[in-house]
Amino acid sequence: MALYIKICGIQKLTLLDYPEHTACTLFVPGCNFKCPFCHNSELLGGDAEFYDENEIFAFLEKRAGVLEGVCVTGGEPTVYSDLDRLLRRIKDLGYLVKLDTNGYDPDSLVRSVGEGLVDYIAMDIKNSPERYAETIGLPQRNFDMGRISKSVDFIMSCGTDYEFRTTVSTELFDEKSIENAARMIAGAKRYFLQRFVMRDTVPSRTLTSPPNAVLSRYLDIVRRYVPNASIRGE
Repeated sequence: MALYIKICGIQKLTLLDYPEHTACTLFVPGCNFKCPFCHNSELLGGDAEFYDENEIFAFLEKRAGVLEGVCVTGGEPTVYSDLDRLLRRIKDLGYLVKLDTNGYDPDSLVRSVGEGLVDYIAMDIKNSPERYAETIGLPQRNFDMGRISKSVDFIMSCGTDYEFRTTVSTELFDEKSIENAARMIAGAKRYFLQRFVMRDTVPSRTLTSPPNAVLSRYLDIVRRYVPNASIRGE
């Protein structure tokens, strides 16, 4: 069944979400993962309020030439069958487009990039292959790691600018898992470790933020595989 995209949130100005560009961020609801550390879990249920798309584009038309880019995030944008329609409408206004994704629909990425609709991809690397299903809250039997690998390979070879990023909590990572996560993207252009921070919207109340010393050790490990790695926000 086709899913048609809706917008349930807008951040009208961000200096952080799109590297080196002033941008706004559009949030779409729904996701095919159930990550226990998700900061946007309020977008995943049926209670999200939706914006009128034409009102969003009236704002974008007014800000064209002031803002440089639009970030499309979620939730998970690639679950929608008409994602490319939204991206094309944004591109037609002259904006750069950054797409946030969990990488579980590589065919959607191939289509969007092939149509010239994406200028920057940010893909979450949730964990090592061995702990991926656990980290995204899905049973192992329902999870296809090959789809993640296909997205990684495509992103690293397609010519579109990109980053990979991993949100690190104490309970879901150790040295082995962070090393195997980095090994998946060896040679990547850039990789960010993001410290888990508890918020009211996080589904699991049992997760904690790793100490500075642990995160620094993890950074040393991932730099063996991705030299251009850093801790985002520090």
